Amino acid sequence: MATCIYLTHPNVDIDPAIPVASWDLSDEGITRMKAGLRQPWLLSVDHVITSSEKKAIETGRIIANHLGVECWSEAGLQENDRSSTGYLPEEEFEEVANEFFARPAVNIRGWERALDAQTRIVSAIKGALAKLPDDEAVLFAGHGGVGSLLRCHLTNTGISREYDQYAGGGCYFFFDSADLTAKRASVKATEWRRIEDLESELAG
Repeated sequence: MATCIYLTHPNVDIDPAIPVASWDLSDEGITRMKAGLRQPWLLSVDHVITSSEKKAIETGRIIANHLGVECWSEAGLQENDRSSTGYLPEEEFEEVANEFFARPAVNIRGWERALDAQTRIVSAIKGALAKLPDDEAVLFAGHGGVGSLLRCHLTNTGISREYDQYAGGGCYFFFDSADLTAKRASVKATEWRRIEDLESELAG
Protein backbone atom coordinates (compact mmCIF):
# COMPACT_ATOMS: atom_id res chain seq x y z
CA MET A 1 0.00 0.00 0.00
CA ALA A 2 1.60 3.24 -1.14
CA THR A 3 1.48 6.45 0.83
CA CYS A 4 0.49 9.26 -1.52
CA ILE A 5 0.48 13.04 -1.37
CA TYR A 6 -1.65 15.11 -3.71
CA LEU A 7 -0.28 18.65 -4.08
CA THR A 8 -1.86 21.45 -6.11
CA HIS A 9 0.22 24.07 -7.88
CA PRO A 10 0.37 27.39 -6.00
CA ASN A 11 -0.20 30.92 -7.33
CA VAL A 12 0.28 31.52 -11.06
CA ASP A 13 0.87 34.41 -13.44
CA ILE A 14 -2.56 34.93 -15.00
CA ASP A 15 -2.34 35.95 -18.65
CA PRO A 16 -5.61 35.91 -20.66
CA ALA A 17 -3.56 35.86 -23.88
CA ILE A 18 -1.95 32.51 -23.01
CA PRO A 19 -3.80 29.17 -22.77
CA VAL A 20 -4.46 28.32 -19.12
CA ALA A 21 -2.52 25.05 -19.36
CA SER A 22 0.60 27.05 -20.31
CA TRP A 23 0.56 29.48 -17.37
CA ASP A 24 3.68 29.70 -15.19
CA LEU A 25 4.01 29.83 -11.43
CA SER A 26 4.17 33.40 -10.17
CA ASP A 27 6.95 34.73 -7.97
CA GLU A 28 4.61 34.29 -5.01
CA GLY A 29 3.93 30.70 -5.99
CA ILE A 30 7.62 29.90 -6.31
CA THR A 31 8.34 31.53 -2.95
CA ARG A 32 5.63 29.42 -1.30
CA MET A 33 6.99 26.25 -2.88
CA LYS A 34 10.50 27.02 -1.66
CA ALA A 35 9.14 27.58 1.84
CA GLY A 36 7.41 24.21 1.57
CA LEU A 37 10.73 22.46 0.98
CA ARG A 38 11.17 22.58 4.76
CA GLN A 39 8.37 20.02 5.17
CA PRO A 40 9.91 17.07 7.08
CA TRP A 41 7.67 14.55 5.31
CA LEU A 42 9.18 15.47 1.91
CA LEU A 43 12.21 13.34 2.79
CA SER A 44 9.96 10.28 2.57
CA VAL A 45 8.94 10.99 -1.05
CA ASP A 46 10.36 8.49 -3.55
CA HIS A 47 8.63 9.63 -6.74
CA VAL A 48 7.18 12.89 -8.12
CA ILE A 49 4.54 12.65 -10.83
CA THR A 50 2.88 15.68 -12.39
CA SER A 51 0.09 16.60 -14.73
CA SER A 52 1.13 17.73 -18.20
CA GLU A 53 0.24 21.37 -17.49
CA LYS A 54 3.21 23.74 -17.18
CA LYS A 55 2.40 25.09 -13.70
CA ALA A 56 2.09 21.56 -12.31
CA ILE A 57 5.36 20.50 -13.93
CA GLU A 58 7.09 23.53 -12.42
CA THR A 59 5.65 22.65 -9.02
CA GLY A 60 6.80 19.04 -9.21
CA ARG A 61 10.27 19.93 -10.45
CA ILE A 62 10.94 22.24 -7.51
CA ILE A 63 10.35 19.31 -5.18
CA ALA A 64 12.08 16.69 -7.31
CA ASN A 65 15.19 18.82 -7.80
CA HIS A 66 15.35 19.43 -4.05
CA LEU A 67 15.10 15.72 -3.29
CA GLY A 68 17.23 14.51 -6.19
CA VAL A 69 14.49 12.22 -7.50
CA GLU A 70 13.04 11.83 -10.97
CA CYS A 71 10.00 13.89 -12.00
CA TRP A 72 7.74 12.93 -14.88
CA SER A 73 4.24 13.61 -16.21
CA GLU A 74 1.37 11.15 -16.66
CA ALA A 75 -1.62 11.51 -18.93
CA GLY A 76 -4.98 12.09 -17.28
CA LEU A 77 -3.78 14.21 -14.36
CA GLN A 78 -4.60 17.57 -15.96
CA GLU A 79 -7.21 19.99 -14.61
CA ASN A 80 -10.84 19.72 -15.69
CA ASP A 81 -11.10 20.74 -19.35
CA ARG A 82 -12.31 24.35 -19.52
CA SER A 83 -11.18 25.06 -23.08
CA SER A 84 -14.76 25.81 -24.16
CA THR A 85 -14.60 29.10 -22.28
CA GLY A 86 -10.87 29.66 -21.88
CA TYR A 87 -9.87 32.33 -19.40
CA LEU A 88 -12.72 33.81 -17.38
CA PRO A 89 -12.55 36.87 -15.09
CA GLU A 90 -12.41 35.82 -11.44
CA GLU A 91 -16.01 36.57 -10.50
CA GLU A 92 -17.39 34.80 -13.55
CA PHE A 93 -15.02 31.87 -13.08
CA GLU A 94 -16.17 31.38 -9.49
CA GLU A 95 -19.81 31.33 -10.58
CA VAL A 96 -19.15 28.70 -13.23
CA ALA A 97 -16.95 26.66 -10.88
CA ASN A 98 -19.73 26.66 -8.28
CA GLU A 99 -22.11 25.26 -10.86
CA PHE A 100 -19.51 22.72 -12.03
CA PHE A 101 -19.41 21.19 -8.55
CA ALA A 102 -23.15 21.58 -7.89
CA ARG A 103 -24.20 19.84 -11.13
CA PRO A 104 -21.53 17.17 -11.70
CA ALA A 105 -23.46 15.31 -14.41
CA VAL A 106 -23.85 18.40 -16.63
CA ASN A 107 -21.44 20.05 -19.08
CA ILE A 108 -21.48 23.51 -17.57
CA ARG A 109 -20.85 25.92 -20.46
CA GLY A 110 -19.05 23.15 -22.30
CA TRP A 111 -16.64 22.33 -19.47
CA GLU A 112 -15.72 18.69 -18.89
CA ARG A 113 -18.31 17.20 -16.54
CA ALA A 114 -17.20 16.85 -12.93
CA LEU A 115 -18.15 13.17 -12.99
CA ASP A 116 -15.92 12.56 -16.01
CA ALA A 117 -13.03 14.55 -14.57
CA GLN A 118 -13.30 12.57 -11.33
CA THR A 119 -13.25 9.23 -13.15
CA ARG A 120 -10.26 10.38 -15.18
CA ILE A 121 -8.12 11.54 -12.26
CA VAL A 122 -8.81 8.40 -10.21
CA SER A 123 -7.99 6.17 -13.19
CA ALA A 124 -4.80 8.11 -13.95
CA ILE A 125 -3.52 7.84 -10.38
CA LYS A 126 -4.32 4.13 -10.23
CA GLY A 127 -2.46 3.63 -13.51
CA ALA A 128 0.58 5.57 -12.34
CA LEU A 129 0.77 3.68 -9.04
CA ALA A 130 0.50 0.33 -10.83
CA LYS A 131 3.91 1.02 -12.40
CA LEU A 132 5.64 1.58 -9.05
CA PRO A 133 6.54 -0.49 -5.97
CA ASP A 134 3.59 -0.51 -3.58
CA ASP A 135 5.62 0.43 -0.51
CA GLU A 136 7.03 3.75 -1.73
CA ALA A 137 5.72 7.29 -1.24
CA VAL A 138 4.49 9.16 -4.30
CA LEU A 139 3.79 12.87 -4.64
CA PHE A 140 1.34 13.91 -7.35
CA ALA A 141 1.57 17.57 -8.44
CA GLY A 142 -1.69 18.68 -9.95
CA HIS A 143 -4.67 20.99 -9.68
CA GLY A 144 -7.34 22.12 -7.26
CA GLY A 145 -10.43 21.12 -9.21
CA VAL A 146 -9.54 17.51 -9.93
CA GLY A 147 -7.78 17.26 -6.58
CA SER A 148 -11.05 18.12 -4.86
CA LEU A 149 -12.87 15.54 -6.99
CA LEU A 150 -10.24 12.98 -5.98
CA ARG A 151 -10.80 13.84 -2.33
CA CYS A 152 -14.56 13.30 -2.73
CA HIS A 153 -13.87 9.89 -4.28
CA LEU A 154 -11.45 8.80 -1.54
CA THR A 155 -13.94 9.72 1.18
CA ASN A 156 -16.94 8.29 -0.71
CA THR A 157 -18.81 11.58 -0.50
CA GLY A 158 -20.90 13.32 -3.11
CA ILE A 159 -19.17 15.84 -5.33
CA SER A 160 -19.28 19.22 -3.62
CA ARG A 161 -17.16 22.36 -3.58
CA GLU A 162 -17.19 22.01 0.19
CA TYR A 163 -14.13 19.81 -0.33
CA ASP A 164 -12.24 22.36 -2.44
CA GLN A 165 -8.77 23.66 -1.54
CA TYR A 166 -7.89 27.02 -0.03
CA ALA A 167 -7.65 30.06 -2.29
CA GLY A 168 -4.24 30.44 -3.90
CA GLY A 169 -3.58 26.72 -4.26
CA GLY A 170 -0.33 25.20 -3.08
CA CYS A 171 -2.36 22.81 -0.92
CA TYR A 172 -1.90 19.12 -0.27
CA PHE A 173 -3.43 16.11 1.45
CA PHE A 174 -2.28 12.58 2.22
CA PHE A 175 -4.04 9.38 1.18
CA ASP A 176 -3.38 5.65 1.03
CA SER A 177 -3.45 3.97 -2.37
CA ALA A 178 -5.88 1.37 -1.02
CA ASP A 179 -8.55 4.04 -0.64
CA LEU A 180 -8.66 4.57 -4.40
CA THR A 181 -10.67 1.34 -4.40
CA ALA A 182 -11.96 1.07 -0.83
CA LYS A 183 -13.09 4.73 -0.67
CA ARG A 184 -12.90 4.71 3.13
CA ALA A 185 -10.61 7.66 3.87
CA SER A 186 -11.98 10.08 6.42
CA VAL A 187 -12.69 13.69 5.57
CA LYS A 188 -10.43 14.78 8.44
CA ALA A 189 -7.53 12.61 7.32
CA THR A 190 -7.65 14.15 3.86
CA GLU A 191 -7.94 17.75 4.97
CA TRP A 192 -6.16 20.26 2.77
CA ARG A 193 -2.98 21.79 4.21
CA ARG A 194 -0.99 24.71 2.79
CA ILE A 195 2.48 23.74 1.59
CA GLU A 196 4.20 26.44 3.66
CA ASP A 197 2.49 25.36 6.92
CA LEU A 198 4.86 22.82 8.47
CA GLU A 199 3.69 19.32 9.40
CA SER A 200 5.79 17.01 11.52
CA GLU A 201 5.23 13.70 9.74
CA LEU A 202 3.36 11.78 7.09
CA ALA A 203 -0.28 11.22 7.99
CA GLY A 204 -1.31 7.66 8.64
